[in-house]
Amino acid sequence: MPDGSNMTLKIEKYWDGHRTNIRLIGRMRAEHLPELEKQIRESESKIALDLEDLNLVDVEAVRFLGSCEAAGVTLLNCSPYIRDWIGKERERDHHLHEGC
Repeated sequence: MPDGSNMTLKIEKYWDGHRTNIRLIGRMRAEHLPELEKQIRESESKIALDLEDLNLVDVEAVRFLGSCEAAGVTLLNCSPYIRDWIGKERERDHHLHEGC
């Protein structure tokens, strides 16, 4: 029986009439970021990332999500642990830029 450890990221893109929604399903790691960046770049409208079915992320993915949000991308259905981690990474980056 598979344990899901090799589960990867599935990206579904759809238009809801107002913006492009990109649903992320599964595990998001640094290796997935170039494809996701491409999907975002190719969208000619406002973007929302739907994280409802995202169940595991690495630190690079969290930093990426934080930078997307800072650039105006909406994060939908963001789990509390990912939201908290994004906040911690922002604080860490802020302190690094202050020379702390």
